[in-house]
Amino acid sequence: MSLNAPHRRLCTDCGLSRTAQPQRCGQACQFIRPDYPGLERRVQGRARGEGPSAGEDELFFGPYQQMLSARLRPPLAGAQWTGITTRIAERLLEQGQVDAVIAMAPHPQDRWRPMPVLVTRPEDMARCRGMRMGYAPLLELVEPALAQGYKRLAVIGIPCQVYALRAIQPQLEQEQGLQSLWVIGTPCSDNTTTENFHEFLGLLSDRPQDIGYLEFRADYKVEIRTDQGEHRLIPFLNLPLSRLRPDFFPLTCRTCVDYTNVLADITVGYMGGQGQQWLLVRNARGRALLDALGDEVLACIPRSSGRREGAVRGFMANTERAAGGLPLRRMPGWLRPLVNWLMPRIGPRGLEFARARVEMKAIETVLHLRREAPARMKSMVPDHVWALVQRYGIKAETRTDSGRV
Repeated sequence: MSLNAPHRRLCTDCGLSRTAQPQRCGQACQFIRPDYPGLERRVQGRARGEGPSAGEDELFFGPYQQMLSARLRPPLAGAQWTGITTRIAERLLEQGQVDAVIAMAPHPQDRWRPMPVLVTRPEDMARCRGMRMGYAPLLELVEPALAQGYKRLAVIGIPCQVYALRAIQPQLEQEQGLQSLWVIGTPCSDNTTTENFHEFLGLLSDRPQDIGYLEFRADYKVEIRTDQGEHRLIPFLNLPLSRLRPDFFPLTCRTCVDYTNVLADITVGYMGGQGQQWLLVRNARGRALLDALGDEVLACIPRSSGRREGAVRGFMANTERAAGGLPLRRMPGWLRPLVNWLMPRIGPRGLEFARARVEMKAIETVLHLRREAPARMKSMVPDHVWALVQRYGIKAETRTDSGRV
């Protein structure tokens, strides 16, 4: 039974507040008092950077065993990229590894609005392909699924959903019979409400209702496809971001500390892929998920080039203006074509692009929290975020109970 979610300023409506025990938000929400080291140790076997097997990029991306640039062959029709996320879930159902998959599908009245669904047949995963934009209570389906006898679950979720799910996983196992849980995570940044997203589409086209595909790509362009077959690439610098309302991106998404979904078994995104998908195999379950696809996946080692510091410092300057209530600086029109040409050639690319985005999100978190919710700083900002921002002259807050400086 779906309950009305109580209003909270820092809430993405992951679905936990709609369950029979909404009070668990106090311990399970990443926006209240997150414990990333503790959950990383429980889920991944170690916190980021711990142990001889730690990857050098774990400060940015969390614990992982292997990073890959990959694509599915052949690509799935209608997928956002090549369809690796969908295919992994299909394979789990085909092999009988899970009883059901909890994922997002488009709402029947709005293709951009995410709607949580419970999928029990492999062929039904096709309707979950593609990107949705907006908040949706994914976790409200977990307990009903268990009550229906689906004790082996897979969940496809974004970081705020996955954090809460991992936090309550022991309780689900002990009290409600959860036997196994496979978590396929996608990176997330700068989410907003579906209503706000429609407003953004209206700034990109005079027929926003025709846009059926939109993706922010690692080559500094946004790709748009329409129902009529039109295909457009818009450079980032040409996006109408300065025309968006100041609260277009809610405070939750401006202060998220987990871009890369560190508590998933496998993270499937794009940031470090340079035109392909970017995979972070985080644990043995993640390895099994990827291995199950066999030669359907063509993979290679991700590349890295360019330097991120200039781009990150430019972002920080604009974020400082935005956090202070000032409008974003707009680049002169005559300069944009030159910079649009230069960025894909000399800007951060591949893994360096991914590192830049993670640093940007860390900076954004600190600057916006300091202005809009300073009382939350000591509890909401984990140590690894302070480690990321110190390179740019941002110092940590005073010592907390955990000993952070």
